[in-house]
Amino acid sequence: MRMLILGTGGMAAQHAKHFAAIDGVSVVAGVDVDPNRLEKFNTTHNIPNGFASLDAAIAWGQFDAVANVTPDSIHHATSIAALKAGKHVFCEKPLATDATKAFEMVDVAEQSGLINMVNLTYRNVAQLQKAREIVLSGAIGAVKHVESSYLQSWLVSKAWGDWRTESQWLWRLSKKHGSNGVLGDIGVHILDFASYGSGLEIEHVFARLKTFDKAEGNKIGEYELDANDSFTMAVDFDNGALGVIHASRWATGHMNELRLRVYGEKGGVEVQHRHDGSRLRVCLGDNVESGTWEEMEAPAVPTNYQRFAEAVKTGKMQEPSFRHAAELQKVLDLATVSEQQRKELATH
Repeated sequence: MRMLILGTGGMAAQHAKHFAAIDGVSVVAGVDVDPNRLEKFNTTHNIPNGFASLDAAIAWGQFDAVANVTPDSIHHATSIAALKAGKHVFCEKPLATDATKAFEMVDVAEQSGLINMVNLTYRNVAQLQKAREIVLSGAIGAVKHVESSYLQSWLVSKAWGDWRTESQWLWRLSKKHGSNGVLGDIGVHILDFASYGSGLEIEHVFARLKTFDKAEGNKIGEYELDANDSFTMAVDFDNGALGVIHASRWATGHMNELRLRVYGEKGGVEVQHRHDGSRLRVCLGDNVESGTWEEMEAPAVPTNYQRFAEAVKTGKMQEPSFRHAAELQKVLDLATVSEQQRKELATH
């Protein structure tokens, strides 16, 4: 597979590194509107070709697939252009800025018959994969209740930098600068963590979004601090189970932590994924009577990058697909409407 990296900022280095490490995959070109950034990126990753636009790269044509690492608002137009040019697409999350655009991308992708996947990175957590396997095996019985959280602390800690002075954080707090807050930034991750780990789809959502006062007049320089900092969702799943999903940037002591708890009529599973490691605990069999939880090992799993390469090689689609990511985007969109209307909304 000959891979083209579209957009050379942010996560692009991870894409270049991971794809280059896969047998049979070569990263043959980079694309960026900033020539200096492109040259530095290509030199760093030993990439032989560079283009100032996707159109120029398509005219060249000597590649099979695109890793789309452009800003969120550009995913829609560029992914569709690549698909129409006959190229497989591996897109960064979120798939699009709203569900309407996301489903337009789904239509083009599915009509093309090409491989289309979204880089929901926490699918790479072996403990999540093992938890899903346990749930789907029926070992915990019918799922009744799900809890899931994504906790960050960068609004109360300088461990990642000072949000008051650094643009890489300030823009995430400002709608004018393209942010939909914590919901738009990490909401898709925790929704996927909850739905994938439980093996269930969300059918109804009631959400609350909150933006807290953070500076005088809630403004720092050109940045109006009006994007949400925390959200809570009460959801119900397609099997009737209830769920609570929440995320915050105010979670003191939690650098970057995802949790999932899935409880069934015969047992339960819990996943904790932190910056310094992951854990899987289970309560099954006789342990249900004593409330005893045991830690379980989880074997390593292929990464999204590896599964995309395998899908292109075999011609067989793998998850997470554009359609799955679009369904998640629909929930995120409805969460915002739910907050505005103060009522529960159906996803279908």
